Amino acid sequence: MLIDTHCHLDAAEFDGDRVAVIDAARLAGVGGFLVPAVGTMNFDGVAALTAANPDCRHAFGIHPMYVAQAREAHLDVLRQRLTNGSAVAVGEIGLDGFVPDGDMPLQQHYFEAQLKLAREFDLPVLLHIRRAQDEILRSLRRHPVRGGIAHAFNGSRQQAEFFIKLGFKLGFGGAMTYSGSRRIRELAANLPLSAIVLETDAPDIPPAWCSGRRNDPENLARFARELADLRGMTVEEVIAATGRNAVVAIPGLADLPGVALSLPPALPAAGGGQ
Repeated sequence: MLIDTHCHLDAAEFDGDRVAVIDAARLAGVGGFLVPAVGTMNFDGVAALTAANPDCRHAFGIHPMYVAQAREAHLDVLRQRLTNGSAVAVGEIGLDGFVPDGDMPLQQHYFEAQLKLAREFDLPVLLHIRRAQDEILRSLRRHPVRGGIAHAFNGSRQQAEFFIKLGFKLGFGGAMTYSGSRRIRELAANLPLSAIVLETDAPDIPPAWCSGRRNDPENLARFARELADLRGMTVEEVIAATGRNAVVAIPGLADLPGVALSLPPALPAAGGGQ
């Protein structure tokens, strides 16, 4: 089953046509959506959205680009939200070394505090990683969690292998569709298929065919085709395998409608082995 493992459906960009956007994705074959929060200010929004859509699940977390607005009390709010059991992961959390004025020590503080919460509640995490692969790996070794997804992965093959050893799946989406994204496309083609999940990060990271415009979750179906072409597989094999991988990474997705019927036994890998 096609599962969008990272999709900000609550974003303001969708306020004018959110229902139509979700319906279009369903018509394109998307059977599940994982909606991560970025801070306490949208915890209620993502929870309401998933409550209204049985094929959506949510995660709660404080995004590294929003830590300047965060307070210590927000970690207590996060703990309370995780206590009620509705979140399937802690996220979106991580480090961002791309933003010039980003406060890395502050990002590190909130990231590691949230890793501790993920460990406390035995939840996987959704990692935001920009120019901080090694720093995040160091934090994960200090504060091991049950795994999760390295969102929008764009590191090296060696870094990818480290994340995989720590129990993470790697998210691929819009960036994979650009011919100039050679390293990302090479990773998508050659990493073990069992390590890959699909995502859109909608409304962000638009694919090549809508560069500069809003990214919609219906694009996930074309991402599956792109990955199939890169690996020399059928799109059906890619959809089945990446859907299975999503559930392995985020067990809370297992109760999505239709998941049980769509998860076959492990498939032979292509372009890199299992």
